[in-house]
Amino acid sequence: MFTSQSKDFFKSGLAFGLGVGAVVGSYSALWLQKKQAVSPEKVLNKVRQAFLKEGPIEGSWIESTKKPLQKFAITQELYHGGINRLEDGKVVQYEFSADANTGSIVEIQRL
Repeated sequence: MFTSQSKDFFKSGLAFGLGVGAVVGSYSALWLQKKQAVSPEKVLNKVRQAFLKEGPIEGSWIESTKKPLQKFAITQELYHGGINRLEDGKVVQYEFSADANTGSIVEIQRL
């Protein structure tokens, strides 16, 4: 019923379709991975590691919900968290804000 020419045409079309699907699927997966927000746990771990270089930490926390911040024409989604540590025998608190998409620390302030 099928000639060898139509079978070859079907095989080459199928191979082309599978190849295009694999390329598009891989590209889409990479694009989605870049667009996903950094987990709050990763951000907190990054801040903890930085503070641990200067001394021990008493405690730390981070809010898992993202909060929008708009400064002039720039809008960002931020995580907020804090670190407690001993300095000169007293507990000192720090609060930080981090970009939820990149994990970059936007602000740290001592309370």
